[in-house]
Amino acid sequence: MGLSASVLAVDAGNSKTDVAVVAGDGEVLGTARGGAFRPPAVGVERAVDALADAVTRAFAAAGVASVDHVSACLANADLPVEEEQLAAALHARAWGRSVEVRNDTFAVLRAGVDEPLGVAVVCGAGVNCVGMRPDGRTARFPAIGRISGDWGGGWGLAEEALWHAARAEDGRGGPTELARTLPAHFGLDSMYALIEALHLRRVEPGRRHELTPVLFATAADGDPVARSIVDRQADEVVAMAVVALTRLDLLAEPAPVLLGGSVLAARHPRLDGRIRELLAARAPKAVPRVVTARPVLGAVLLGLDHVSAPPGAGERARAHFAA
Repeated sequence: MGLSASVLAVDAGNSKTDVAVVAGDGEVLGTARGGAFRPPAVGVERAVDALADAVTRAFAAAGVASVDHVSACLANADLPVEEEQLAAALHARAWGRSVEVRNDTFAVLRAGVDEPLGVAVVCGAGVNCVGMRPDGRTARFPAIGRISGDWGGGWGLAEEALWHAARAEDGRGGPTELARTLPAHFGLDSMYALIEALHLRRVEPGRRHELTPVLFATAADGDPVARSIVDRQADEVVAMAVVALTRLDLLAEPAPVLLGGSVLAARHPRLDGRIRELLAARAPKAVPRVVTARPVLGAVLLGLDHVSAPPGAGERARAHFAA
């Protein structure tokens, strides 16, 4: 097949999947979008079945039946053993002669840099951080929640805000406007009413993420408790970034620190400003910037890296996704 269709790039997240078929010169031959990728909830085979629909449509758009290499950046590929299981499942589909599976945070990192060098912190529903060097060295965290030492992300911030608001209302904690603003978001007049509504599912648990923007708005209005939660998220982002930079021996040289995911991409002034202030103190040579490129581009570029694509291929692919 040669350069006619060198790479199948997959960026599969908890809410959607993007797939692209790319020639070795970086031309994008076909794309498709699919649904959520959730192996922990449905099992590996059913999760890959869900990918197959989008892959089939992308192959049809490109006019091909397979590729040289599959570059898959997948949510929930948090541990090496999970990457191995997922790689085996993808290889069994015979979509490409070789398969490389990485955590989806690597897609955010590669999408934001011109070469595979730097660190990315993603703060969306959860929080994760990865780093890489051109020689293949990587830095990463298990990133599976509190049991692996993680704190924050949209869900974590909402939970923390609820905790402080509940304690403020019943007297176990200090006062905070969150006790008013969180229930008001759902048209309720007290934290007790919100707790009851969440517990009895009159407000669906999945809607808790709506409280994260309320937290940021309350912090922006000056509430000390809300501001302390935002500040802690900044501290956590910088702690992960500095550890990754240290592991990769990048503290002493200019290196990008890419900030991605819905919470960081929103550029909340207090969060963004504190992250930059702390990085300047702890990693002065780091160059922070927010990534807005689509993560599937990162999966494409990682695939082109793997097949040793010619000069200009990455720029051609980048131009396609910027259009």
